Amino acid sequence: MPRTSVVESPGCPPLRVLTTDVLGLIKVVEVREKLGVPKVVETWGSPNTSQSALMASIADSKYNPLLAVARRNGLVELFNPLNGDALASVRVIETSSTQPATSGDDSITGLHLFKREKLDQQSRSCTLLACTENRKASLRTIDLSNLSAGSQSTDSPKTWDISGAGKVLCCAVDGDEKFALFGGKGIEVNLWDLENCTKTWAAKSPPRNSLDLFTPTWFTAATFLCKNDHRKFAAGTNNHQVRIYDISAQRRPVISFEFRETAIKAVAAELDGNTVYVGNGTGDLASFDIRTGRLLGSFVGKCSGSIRSIVKHPELPVLASCGLDSYVRFWDTRTRQLLYAVFLKQHLTSVVVDTNFSYEETAANPSDESGKVLSVDHTEDGDEEDIESPTERKMSSKEKKRSKKKHKSEVQGDNDPHLELNNIEAVESMNENTGERGQRKRSKHRKSKQRNSGDDGGKDDEDSDSDGQCEKLKHIKLKKRHTLYDGDGGDGDRKRKKKLKHKKLKKRVDDGADDDECSLVLKNLID
Repeated sequence: MPRTSVVESPGCPPLRVLTTDVLGLIKVVEVREKLGVPKVVETWGSPNTSQSALMASIADSKYNPLLAVARRNGLVELFNPLNGDALASVRVIETSSTQPATSGDDSITGLHLFKREKLDQQSRSCTLLACTENRKASLRTIDLSNLSAGSQSTDSPKTWDISGAGKVLCCAVDGDEKFALFGGKGIEVNLWDLENCTKTWAAKSPPRNSLDLFTPTWFTAATFLCKNDHRKFAAGTNNHQVRIYDISAQRRPVISFEFRETAIKAVAAELDGNTVYVGNGTGDLASFDIRTGRLLGSFVGKCSGSIRSIVKHPELPVLASCGLDSYVRFWDTRTRQLLYAVFLKQHLTSVVVDTNFSYEETAANPSDESGKVLSVDHTEDGDEEDIESPTERKMSSKEKKRSKKKHKSEVQGDNDPHLELNNIEAVESMNENTGERGQRKRSKHRKSKQRNSGDDGGKDDEDSDSDGQCEKLKHIKLKKRHTLYDGDGGDGDRKRKKKLKHKKLKKRVDDGADDDECSLVLKNLID
C-alpha cells in the first residue's frame, strides 16, 4: 500500500490550471502568490449531463490562446482560456438521422489542439486533431474569423481509419506535432504521419508467457517521452502494465513493468525523457525511471478515486492530477509530497496547464481576499493565538516551591560555585566548634547539677544531655541558615554573629561558668 503520511507544505508556486467535469463545467484554479493556496476563481458553462466534457486540450500561446473541449454529444467547442468566451464549435462525428449523436461508439477518445506558429499567432485560425472510439480520425483547420460565437464549422476535414477492428481509447501527439500515436482495445499502438495521413510504424504483440497464455491487447493511455523525439513513447495497459517503446530498436516493448493491480488510466512524461508518471484506477500515483524500469517512489497520499488525467508543468517541479474523487491535486515532483488539493464538487475528467500565466506581486493589504483566507487558516490552526496571548495554567504546590527556591538561588548567588564552596567550609568549621563547646557546656552543667541534687544526679544528667542536644541542633540549624543565605560576609552577618556570642556568654554566666572561661570568651568577642 502507498504511504499515507504527509509533510506540511508551505504552499504552491504561482500557476493556473483548467479542469473539466462530467457536468460540462470548466473551472479555473489559480495560485497568485509565491507560496499560496490554490483557489477556484472562475466557473464557465452551465451543468448539463448531455454536454459532459470528456477531455480538453490547450494551445497556450502568448497571443490569442485557445482551449478545445470535447463534449459527449460529439461537439468540440473552442474557448478563450483567459475569459471563457465561446468562439466556435466543431462536430467531429458525422451522424445520420437514424443514429443518435450520443452513441457509445462515436464518443471522442482523443483530442489535440495544435499550437500556432509565430507568424500565424495573429491570424484567427487553428488546427484540430480528433479521433473517436470507432477508429475514425479527423484533422481539420478552422477559420475563426468567419464564425460567430456558438456557430458550427462546415469545412471539409481530412479523415482516415486508424484500424480495421477494435476500439481506439488513447491518442497522443509529439512535441513537433508531426506524428500521432493511437492505441486501444484490440489495437496495438501505431504511429501516423500527420502531414501525409499515413501509418509509419505499428507495434507487435508481446510473446506468450510461461503458461503459454497470450495477453490481450488493451491500451488505455499513451504519451511521448521526449519533446523533440517521436521514436520513444510509453503506453499503459488495462493489465496494469507500462510498456516503453523505441521504434528505432524493435517493434516490441524494450522495457515493460507492472504497477499495482488495476488498469493504468493516465501517463505523463518528464521533460528530461528519463521519468514517467503513472496513475491507475485506484488512485495510486508513482514515478518510474524508464531507463531501468525501476520504481522511483510513490507519491505520498492516496486519491480516493480513479485518476483520469496527469499533466506536468513544463517549468515548475509541479505535477497536477485529477480524477473521479472530484479533487485536483498538486504534487511536488522532487519530494513526491502533496502540495495542495482543491475540491471541485463534480467528477473530473481532465486538467490542463496554462504555461503563460503570470502574476503581479502586490503589497500586503488587509482587505485582500488572499489575506483573509490565510488569516482564517492561521486562526484555525491556533498558532497566532498561542503566540500573541498564551493561556496561563495554575501552578501546583510542588512547582511553586521549586520556583521559590530557584528565585532565591538566583537572587542570593547560590549558583556561584566559589560561594557554595566557602559556605560548605564555614558549616564544617562551625560544626567542629559547636561540638567542642557543647561538650564543655554539658560537662560543666552536669557538675553543677550533681552538686545541687546529690543522689538524683543520674536523672539530671540524662535531662541535661537531652537539653544540650536540642540546643546544639537548634544552634547548628541557625548557623547553617545564616551561612547559606547570608554567606556574603557583610555587616549583617557579623552583627548576627556578635548577638549570638553575647547570648551564649550570658547563658554561660547564668549557668555558673568559671571566670577564666568567661574572660576567654570576652576576649574572643572583642577580637
